[in-house]
Amino acid sequence: MPTLPAALHTAAQVRAIDHYGIDTQGIPGYTLMTRAATAALAALRTRFPAARRLRIWCGAGNNAGDGYVLARLARAAGLTVETVALVPPERLAGDAARAWQDWRAVGGDPLTREASRVPDVEVDAMLGTGLDRALAEPFAPVVTALNAAPVPVVALDLPTGLHADTGAALDVAVDAALTVSFVALKQGLFTGAGPAHVGTLVFDDLGVDASASGVPVSMDRLSATAPLRALTPRRRDGHKGDHGRVLVIGGGRGMPGAARLAAEAALRSGAGRVTVATLPAHVAAIVAARPEIICEGIEPGAEGLARLDTLLAQTDVLALGPGLGRDAWARALWAQALRFEGPAVLDADALNLLAEAPRPLPKECVLTPHPGEAARLLGCTVRDIQTDRPAALARLCERHHATVVLKGAGSLVGRRGERPQVCDRGNPGMASAGTGDVLTGAIAGLAAQLGCLWQATLAGVHAHALAGDVAARQGERGLLAGDLLVELRACLNP
Repeated sequence: MPTLPAALHTAAQVRAIDHYGIDTQGIPGYTLMTRAATAALAALRTRFPAARRLRIWCGAGNNAGDGYVLARLARAAGLTVETVALVPPERLAGDAARAWQDWRAVGGDPLTREASRVPDVEVDAMLGTGLDRALAEPFAPVVTALNAAPVPVVALDLPTGLHADTGAALDVAVDAALTVSFVALKQGLFTGAGPAHVGTLVFDDLGVDASASGVPVSMDRLSATAPLRALTPRRRDGHKGDHGRVLVIGGGRGMPGAARLAAEAALRSGAGRVTVATLPAHVAAIVAARPEIICEGIEPGAEGLARLDTLLAQTDVLALGPGLGRDAWARALWAQALRFEGPAVLDADALNLLAEAPRPLPKECVLTPHPGEAARLLGCTVRDIQTDRPAALARLCERHHATVVLKGAGSLVGRRGERPQVCDRGNPGMASAGTGDVLTGAIAGLAAQLGCLWQATLAGVHAHALAGDVAARQGERGLLAGDLLVELRACLNP
């Protein structure tokens, strides 16, 4: 089967690609359905070689058709197969109706839920990509039962209940152990709730040439675009001045660790010199933990702000917000720092302060909100953000005229005029305090070297996720932000 492509699409775009395969390439629809079932059977038997008994839940449309063809092919391969018709087969049309008739012709007969035995594998062939509302009868109870089943579930094309475009779970969605996606990859598989419901993802284009179809691409998988290629080898005669100067402003009362994590991440990403502007009481702790960091204590008042201006004048890239706080000292530094004319990365309290008092940002700026911060910036709820993460990303980019990293499972990266990217690396262990500070520092450090904030953001998001995955090899539970610092260097020097 083909490896995962870089290009991701909406459900409407996938339907257009499917029509291209039928109308222009001349592949009959039933041939595509048979190829899909063949690919699903091969993936199922590879992943679950001991499985001998399948139960296939068939719903509506071509997803049900895929299920009935799979039932016929699996029985021909010697497996015991039962199908459950959640929609009367007589209501199916076109290729799906033919698939049902062919299954019936070889003795297939839909069972009730109560009549069938527990199989080795359950197969979700219920609804596919067309769903855009919460599940109702008869599907919702079945999805709930499948998620409680003692055996793995294989989803055909898309887990039922998952929105193909947004990655939102529409109330309840199938928790698949394996998803076999067809024709083109749906963007909802990779962000929001998608990664939690998809399990292992296998793809087959069924012989349809999406690249020749003329159908636009909605976003790209970040790992497939090789963002680290922007990091060219260093010159033999280079010195620290060639690799950029980063200033981290943060570390308010009780939070020196956040500024220190961001600063070390900038150093580990290759910045030539990194300075932290923080409360005077935090200087000793930061320097003791990492003596390579230059640390300046900024007193409240005019004298402190004058010193901050001097530091900003000596800076190539600004990282504003890690552990900054929202007291009077923090607000004064934040307002002064936004006058900076170079590239800036804003995170944490810099975003919260921006949400409270919107103002113009530096011309080149990256915002790195998690869903809660994004909701405050857009004046909505976290649920609104997570219900449609791609739309939230677009709104943030448009409102703030900035590059935006919408963090979370399947972090999204976008800016006006660029195709969005979804980070398809990373793991739940990274949901711990400080990992966002590491990301901020990594982007700032790379921006100081590359001179292109967009490339630096893509490379920083990808390397940060890779470092998290390497660190998680010892287990996701208990992973610390500092563990990413240990791995970041190697991930940026493959």
